[in-house]
Amino acid sequence: MPTVAFHTLGCKVNHYETEAIWQLFKEQGYERVEYENMSDVYVINTCTVTNTGDKKSRQVIRRAVRKNPNGVICVTGCYAQTSPAEIMAIPGVDIVVGTQDRVKMLEYIERYKEERQPINAVGNIMKNRVYEELDVPAFTDRTRASLKIQEGCNNFCTFCIIPWARGLMRSRDPKEVIRQAQQLVDAGYKEIVLTGIHTGGYGEDMKDYNLATLLRELEAKIKGLKRLRISSIEASQITDEVIEVLDQSNIVVNHLHIPIQSGSNTVLKRMRRKYTMEFFAERITRLKEALPGLAITSDVIVGFPGETEEEFMETYNFIKEHKFSELHVFPYSKRTGTPAARMEDQIDEEIKNERVHRLIALSDQLAKEYASNYEGAVVEVIPEEVYKDTANGELYVGYTDNYLKVVFPATEEMVGQIVKVKITKAGYPVNEGQFVRVMDAVEQKQAIS
Repeated sequence: MPTVAFHTLGCKVNHYETEAIWQLFKEQGYERVEYENMSDVYVINTCTVTNTGDKKSRQVIRRAVRKNPNGVICVTGCYAQTSPAEIMAIPGVDIVVGTQDRVKMLEYIERYKEERQPINAVGNIMKNRVYEELDVPAFTDRTRASLKIQEGCNNFCTFCIIPWARGLMRSRDPKEVIRQAQQLVDAGYKEIVLTGIHTGGYGEDMKDYNLATLLRELEAKIKGLKRLRISSIEASQITDEVIEVLDQSNIVVNHLHIPIQSGSNTVLKRMRRKYTMEFFAERITRLKEALPGLAITSDVIVGFPGETEEEFMETYNFIKEHKFSELHVFPYSKRTGTPAARMEDQIDEEIKNERVHRLIALSDQLAKEYASNYEGAVVEVIPEEVYKDTANGELYVGYTDNYLKVVFPATEEMVGQIVKVKITKAGYPVNEGQFVRVMDAVEQKQAIS
C-alpha cells in the first residue's frame, strides 16, 4: 500500500484543503502516515501570507527531501501559486501545484513516476472564475467541521498578497454546500464552521443569492445541525438582511469574527479597507441590539506604515469603547510584492512591539470582562479534547456557542456532544466549569425548533 504524508502551513482553509486532498489519496488506496515518518509521497500545503510563511514553507519542503530523497515531493498551496519557480529551484521538489487543479495531483504523481521529470502545474489564478469542488466528508478532528463555501478575494488591501495567491472571489454552488453540510451532520458533527478566503463575500458573484440566503437554507434544510459558525465576516458584508437572519436563527452562534485591522480612518484608507470607523461602529451597535451578549472577536494590525501614536490610540479607544471580546493582534510585517511594503514611514520594530503589548493587555482585560458576565450561568459546551489529567479525573476543554473556552470534568464519550456546564469561575484564557448533564435528544430538538 503506497503511503502519503501531509504537512499544512497557514490558515484554516489550508487545513480544510489538506483534508480534501487526503480524500483523493484515500480513494486511490493510499495509507496516511505522520510527516516525520518515511513516506512514498509528501504533500506540503504552503502559506505565503507573510515572508516568514515562505521561509517556513521552504524549511518544511527541505525536511521531506532529507527524510526520503526517493519520495515524490509535491508542493501545493499559496506559496506554490505565487512563486512556483522559487519552489522548483529547491533540489528534490518534483511537483508543484498551486491553489487550483488539486484534483489532478494524483495524475501528476503517476506521470512523474513514469517520466521522472519535474512538473510545474501552476497556471494563472486570476483567470479562474469557477469554484473548485473539493469534498471533505469527515475530518481527523471530531468536534468542529469546517465547510468551505468560497474562494478568492477582490479587495486588494495594500498589506495583503492573498488575491494573487487565491485569485478573485468565487462562490461554491449552494446545492453543494447544503449537500456537504448534511453529510457532515450525518457523520456526527454538531457544529459546522463556514469558511473561505473571504467567507462573508459568499454570493457576491451570484445572481439573487447571498450569504443571508445560504444561512437561511442551511437552517431550513439541514436535519440535526446544532450550531453554525461563520469563520470571519467583513463589516461591509454585515447587511441588514444578515442581521435579520442572525436575529431569527436558532443555530447561528452568538459570536462573530469581524476583522477591523485598524480603528483609525486615516490608516484604513492607507490599507485600502472598504469601510470607515463610523460605519463599523454603526454595524456593531446594530448587531448588539439584535443579539444581546454577542461576542465580537477581531484581527488588528499594529504599526502599519505611517501609524502615529494618535492613530494607534484611535484604534485602542475604539476597541475599548465597543468592548470586543477578544483580539488577534499582529505587528505589521512587510510582505514583499504588496504596496504597503514599499510605503515610506515604516514603523520601528520596538514601537510596534510596545503597541502590540498594550493592545494585547487591553484584549485580555476585555476578554475577562466579557467572560465575567457568564459566571454562575449554565451554558452549552461541545467538549473537544482532554485539557489535563487531575487528581479527581480528567478535565476536558470545549467552547460555548459565544466562544468562551471552558474547562470541566467530563468523559471521552462526551467529546463532540453538547453538554450543559455551569461556569463556576469565569476567566481568560479559560473558564472553569462544573458538568451539569448531557443534553438529551428531546432537548436538542427543542434547542433547534
